[in-house]
Amino acid sequence: MDLEQRLFENFGFHTFKPGQKAVIEHLLKKQDTLAVLPTGTGKSLCYQFVGQMIEGTVLIVSPLLSLMEDQVTQLQKKGETRVIALNSSLSFLEKQYVLAHLSEYKFVLISPETLTQKEVRHKIASLKIALFVIDEAHCVSQWGVDFRPEYTKLAGIQEECGYPLTLALTATATPAVKKEILQQVFTQRKEISEVIFSVDRPNIGLIVEQIAEKDDRLISYLTQLRNKGIIYCATRKTAEKIHRLIKDTTNVKSAFYHGGLTANERSLLQQQFVSNQLDVLCATNAFGMGIDKPDVRFVLHYDCPDSLENYVQEIGRAGRDGQASLAILLYQKGDESIHYYFQSESRLDRELLNELNVNNLQKHENLLPELNEIQQKWLQGYLEKEYTIEELEQRLLRKEKERQQQLSVMLNYINEEKCRRTFIQQYFSEKIDQTKQENCCDRCGLSFDNYKEQIVQSPEENEISEQWEDILIRLFKE
Repeated sequence: MDLEQRLFENFGFHTFKPGQKAVIEHLLKKQDTLAVLPTGTGKSLCYQFVGQMIEGTVLIVSPLLSLMEDQVTQLQKKGETRVIALNSSLSFLEKQYVLAHLSEYKFVLISPETLTQKEVRHKIASLKIALFVIDEAHCVSQWGVDFRPEYTKLAGIQEECGYPLTLALTATATPAVKKEILQQVFTQRKEISEVIFSVDRPNIGLIVEQIAEKDDRLISYLTQLRNKGIIYCATRKTAEKIHRLIKDTTNVKSAFYHGGLTANERSLLQQQFVSNQLDVLCATNAFGMGIDKPDVRFVLHYDCPDSLENYVQEIGRAGRDGQASLAILLYQKGDESIHYYFQSESRLDRELLNELNVNNLQKHENLLPELNEIQQKWLQGYLEKEYTIEELEQRLLRKEKERQQQLSVMLNYINEEKCRRTFIQQYFSEKIDQTKQENCCDRCGLSFDNYKEQIVQSPEENEISEQWEDILIRLFKE
């Protein structure tokens, strides 16, 4: 079987990107596989390629509505009509229709929340699942018991499906996260094939600036970069504030993006950004996972990220085309306090469990609507005998300690006096390449003034781009 020929015939590519072929070969040999492939290497092609070659349904567990919509669009562009996203965006009647015709779809993308619904589980279990995919598999660890506990139920659903061939995909995984993925996703499996590539993205220069006043510096960067980028903020309020600042002081076309917007608003903003109608998105971490935009030239963090894992995921959205790009982090003393606040909120949620008379919960289920969403999920799990309250509390305590450790590592990265790239690779337990890399990081002599010349479009290119935009606008108006 000539995989390259099939790749060209079905996808239009002459060669595989790093890791893709190895993953596909393992799956075609019916080997359960964990794949850690860098952002921008086309992880979704692995299951799309294999899905076209095997009989049965490909079930893809995906964390975000926008990511599912993007994958559906990609498959449809390739001529695949038997694809559906099964999630909360469907109306009641739409959902019932999809469930009634579920066996007619080849690719079913589904959120973990929808997948764990009893009606959906029953329908899924009746299908012939040829491949069970967990996309962005680091979410199993990152969004587990203390945020989206549905991720902890994947093993039970796999059992109901007869333990189908399974693929876990992610761009980043520390040894601890990798271990948790293997424990939760590949339960009852004796042999798991692993395809692991470095998280390092040599084309992305790393800069951290510790300053007393960030707004002026942010505007200075934007006016010099003159290119497409993402500005990450810790809160919705900050994302909106930075958008207003950019709008009031520059000609940069910006917008804000966060989880408080409707699904339609978020989808529209993503489309506008991908199609270059926007220069910059000021966003919380709700934006970016799976975004299909290869020419993001910079990712700028206005706030301190809560972990090095998330930071590496987010800066990986720059330079997916392999061209020179920048990751800039602006740090002001005390920025981390917002994450201490989030951690304290989580602790208060947990402490509420001790205040409730859990023995009487079954007699007083009307209490559930008074709790917030995550508290309801925890108590629902207790009522369904998934754990005792003591077991849940121990899990939450372990997760709290993990969050604290992750934030401490992020602060160590910010204060690192040696090579930042080496720091990241050591954290992910990777072998360090001793070859001196050009344009590595600010600790290795990377100069923004020199590096920006590689990533800023020339005035002529900008002018050509604007001319085409004007022509297209006129055509649509006509």
